[in-house]
Amino acid sequence: EIRAEVREQIHTEVAEWREEGKAEIVLGVLFIDEVHMLDIECFSFLNRALENEMAPILVVATNRGITRIRGTNYKSPHGILIDLLDRLLIISAQPYTEEEIRKILDIRCDVEDVEMSEDAKVLLTKIGVETSLRYAIHLIAVAALAFQKRKGKLVEMEDIS
Repeated sequence: EIRAEVREQIHTEVAEWREEGKAEIVLGVLFIDEVHMLDIECFSFLNRALENEMAPILVVATNRGITRIRGTNYKSPHGILIDLLDRLLIISAQPYTEEEIRKILDIRCDVEDVEMSEDAKVLLTKIGVETSLRYAIHLIAVAALAFQKRKGKLVEMEDIS
């Protein structure tokens, strides 16, 4: 923890630099994935930090419903301290559809410069639906290596398998 006196000196110096045009404050973004893993002390710190005028934009992600706040016996939505939860805008996300997964995989194949047969794309899409999009995307690179080893013209189903 930084002592209050030191923190005040820093704020004073930064304020002077801003007035003189020597410095500009650029606020950032703090992204916390799996926010339900934070404990009560972390949430209290975040809540206090967000009251500062130089606080970053806070983006948190979780896939939990009603769950226990770590470090307590209390349950709350998303395992987030209620005081902090009241300050958040909740945006729910839906899983990708099969068509969306296919489009994302097509784009990724173009980016990685991998030519793939239609049957291979269908199989890769099926894998993406049944497992995860991340896993299917990783398979593109692996399948491309297998295809190069066999010296083929296109990535085929056997390369993905």
